[in-house]
Amino acid sequence: MPRTSAIPTAPVPDEGRDGWLELNGLRFHYVSWGQPQSPALVCLHGLRSYARTFAPLAATLSRSFFVIALDQRGRGETDWDPDRNYYADQYVSDLAAFVDRLDLARFHLLGHSMGGVNSILYAARHPGRLLSLILEDSGPGASQNSRGASRINAELASTPASFPDWDSARAFWRSIRPNVTDAAIDSRVANSLKQGADRVEWRHDQAGIALCRLTGDPTRTMPDLWPLIPQITCPALVIRGAESDYLSTETLTAMQAANPRLRGIEVAGAGHYVHDDQPAAFHRAVISFLAGQATAS
Repeated sequence: MPRTSAIPTAPVPDEGRDGWLELNGLRFHYVSWGQPQSPALVCLHGLRSYARTFAPLAATLSRSFFVIALDQRGRGETDWDPDRNYYADQYVSDLAAFVDRLDLARFHLLGHSMGGVNSILYAARHPGRLLSLILEDSGPGASQNSRGASRINAELASTPASFPDWDSARAFWRSIRPNVTDAAIDSRVANSLKQGADRVEWRHDQAGIALCRLTGDPTRTMPDLWPLIPQITCPALVIRGAESDYLSTETLTAMQAANPRLRGIEVAGAGHYVHDDQPAAFHRAVISFLAGQATAS
């Protein structure tokens, strides 16, 4: 008999307020912190992540910003797509519909990894909407040609469909994220998994996401982002993990050369998951950058 230990909860300073919207035929879940009259910061998570991965950051910003984190389609509490339409163009369409429904005329946008790709695409297509752009370890070519992309693809291919108990689920997350904090593992276990009838199951559409990423439509899997970098017209910050296997120093340098509005920094002791590896340094970088935008305006 598998063990049935209690379902864990993630220890975060403020879990935020849940919200729901019907967008593009699916029911989307989002979490917000702070007051709607404050400047808005929209946060987009990575490939197999969820809105509340940004809860610690939001707790530090909620006095000055209205922080809104979206569970992108097939993740968290948002509906799975029955057509398995997990591609960048659809994510950007979802984001555009989301910010329009929230009536965000202008806002700051932060994206990690896949969320960063979606943020670059949105920034290029909607240049008048963004006050600023923050990319966490994300940039052109990183999701196709990096060691990190190969690692993530291997993880997708080998991830179990379910687990016999919560201890096994936690051990799996720790095995593939050896460097993130214990709090980050707690958050991943609590927010990416759920108790099924007799096993612990994924909240996200693991099979559908893996299919689109590994063997999906090659014309939709990943657009070329290099032509879009010069089209970013707002102030932008790229936060690279100094030990990242995903976004290289050379790519970051080339991004800065392609667009003088873009500033890059590296966080020591962090890999691809900067907000999980070095949360305090990540928070300082985001807060400093956003404070600079407020001063400039």
